[in-house]
Amino acid sequence: SCDTTQLCNCSSTGLDFIPPGITGQITVLNLAHNRIKHIRSQDLQQAVNLRALLLQSNKISSIDEDSFCSLGKLELLDLSNNSLAHLSPAWFGHLYSLQHLHLQGNSYRELGESSPFSSLRNLSFLHLGNPRFSTIRQRNFEGIELLDKLWIDGSSLSQYEPGSLKPIKKINHMIIIITSINVFSAIVRDLLHSVTWLEVREVAFSIPAEMQLLRVMSFSFAKKISFKQVLLTDATVPGMVIILKHMPALVEVEMIDCRLLGTGRWEIEIQANGSQTVRVLTIEKLSIEEFYLFTDLHAVKGLLSLLTKVTVRNTKVFLVPCSLSQHLLSLEYLDLSANLLGDQSLEHSACQGGWPSLQTLNLSQNSLSDLEMTGKSLLHLRELVLLDISQNNFGEIPDVCEWPKTLKYLNLSSTQIPKLTTCIPPTLEVLDISANNLKEFGLQLPFLKELYLTKNQLKTLPAAAPIPNVVVMSIRQNKLNSFSREEFESFQKMELLDASDNNFICSCEFLSFIHHQAGIAQVLVGWPDEYVCDSPLAVRGARVGAVHLSLMECHRSLVVSLICILVFLVILVLVAVGYKYHAVWYLRMTWAWLQAKRKPKRAPTKDICYDAFVSYSENDSDWVENIMVRELEQACPPFRLCLHKRDFVPGKWIVDNIIDSIEKSHKTLFVLSEHFVQSEWCKYELDFSHFRLFDENNDAAILVLLEPIQSKAIPKRFCKLRKIMNTKTYLEWPLEEEQQQMFWFNLKIALKS
Repeated sequence: SCDTTQLCNCSSTGLDFIPPGITGQITVLNLAHNRIKHIRSQDLQQAVNLRALLLQSNKISSIDEDSFCSLGKLELLDLSNNSLAHLSPAWFGHLYSLQHLHLQGNSYRELGESSPFSSLRNLSFLHLGNPRFSTIRQRNFEGIELLDKLWIDGSSLSQYEPGSLKPIKKINHMIIIITSINVFSAIVRDLLHSVTWLEVREVAFSIPAEMQLLRVMSFSFAKKISFKQVLLTDATVPGMVIILKHMPALVEVEMIDCRLLGTGRWEIEIQANGSQTVRVLTIEKLSIEEFYLFTDLHAVKGLLSLLTKVTVRNTKVFLVPCSLSQHLLSLEYLDLSANLLGDQSLEHSACQGGWPSLQTLNLSQNSLSDLEMTGKSLLHLRELVLLDISQNNFGEIPDVCEWPKTLKYLNLSSTQIPKLTTCIPPTLEVLDISANNLKEFGLQLPFLKELYLTKNQLKTLPAAAPIPNVVVMSIRQNKLNSFSREEFESFQKMELLDASDNNFICSCEFLSFIHHQAGIAQVLVGWPDEYVCDSPLAVRGARVGAVHLSLMECHRSLVVSLICILVFLVILVLVAVGYKYHAVWYLRMTWAWLQAKRKPKRAPTKDICYDAFVSYSENDSDWVENIMVRELEQACPPFRLCLHKRDFVPGKWIVDNIIDSIEKSHKTLFVLSEHFVQSEWCKYELDFSHFRLFDENNDAAILVLLEPIQSKAIPKRFCKLRKIMNTKTYLEWPLEEEQQQMFWFNLKIALKS
């Protein structure tokens, strides 16, 4: 399970213990998702060069003290989601190089009296905690001075000794899942100067009185605060805003997947006095159950003037009050994607005086439908450079539109526009009109540098004259089948053309052009050097280098057509031959033969109807029917014989008749002659009888030699007849009349046996 880089993947293999044979060459050992319960001292003793050890999602409940003592080069250890009830400092005492340690999802309630991590001087990532984790003591984090990320799952954390996290001088990113406001307040008090980014999860800020405990956050020097899956109410939002407002170094506030109970009718108006450092506000998937009753947020207007980047995504925003927009004086970036903004609400949101410094606006995935009205609503934004209105449903596009003169980037992908008109602003440098089913492109865009036409219906390259300055063009997944050297060279400044995933015809002229052009500009046609055009194995976007294709490869469609025709002809010939030589009948016969061979026993005695089934050639019917049958059936007592002419069931398949007749007869009587060995049906009857002869180990077969036959003269296909004649006694029909009585006597004795 190890590859050439000495990465050994033994995950999900049902192991109950660490397998033996782990050598010093292994660098990565993945034993996750097994059933390992115990780690012994000798299990990893030889793995001196191990860099990563993954043991998550096992059933580990005990680890010998010196199990990891030889892992001095280990950088990553994952013991998460096991059954460890305590943590021993001895486990980590020799892990001098350890950088990433995952301990979450176990069953320990505390970290012990001292620090389990005191020897981990290079540790940068620590993830600990579980639903039972309840206590953090003062000495638990001694020895750790710097962490890139500290993640504590403390949903049941109820006891925190002040000063426990103070030994850590700097934490770039702190994630804490917590429910107790008291404990959270105590933790924040210890992290006022050490945390750069504080991320709080799954806590409910619902009681106004508890907000007093969080006022200590006002003294935190964190630069970024994130709330994920947090509950806020109208009663607690003002207090939280005031706390954040007074944080001296706070630059960015983020709320993701949170809930707000209320309608924004906050009791006090928050004034914009004091230090204001927040520049970035991100709100994603904020759930407001009564969002349609939400107020105009006039209470926070004073906090908005210094914001430069605001993202409110997937939050059911259907309107930004004009007064609010007018207070966003410094806003340069605004993302309102995946909301409910319509044409009328956008006109009101982007009112005169609103967003005066805006440079980038993302309105994708909203409910806009009038492109002309969208342009007019944004016309007064004199600083707007980039506009993303993709994934709206504009449908028809007017001939003339008005846009901000500064607009350089426009994204109109997936907007259902059927064609392009002069509504597109001529000032653009970048235009994305992918996924619109466009069949042609003929716009005059003299400043355009990048053009994206992916997933349309274009059959030719756009003309170069209207877009002379294009440097990059993507025309992937269209219907191009070729383009000439002249068409490409007319784009004098072209550096990258991505035309992969089209229907290129692999002509030698086209290949020659691509090969020549590949040294000048990057041309992507969707096939690498070693494959033919439009190959299903082609790497999308692979750059074309030296393409050397034979004439056969160059006409792949013709080759495939010829192969298909050849295969069809072969099948046709096989069908004709099979029909002529009754192949279907032989297949049915083989199936019946196999079924007969698998029958383990004879029919029950009550089903036996005949004393013997007579197998003979039609050429010997005169002797069989006029001499043998008369002699045996008129004997006293008479014998009951089964003859195919007389006793086979009409309409039943002949093979089934043969099998049933043999099964319902005590004996099978073979009348052997030169004609017999030439008969195919006699061979089948012999085969079916042979199954009984050997499967039941009895004397069911009686051989009557009507005329002398040399065993060497018997055809090879009668191999069973050869075997029977060499192992069983047979009766010869005598020509002398005086000996015929003895023949009949012996035959009757054989039939009665």
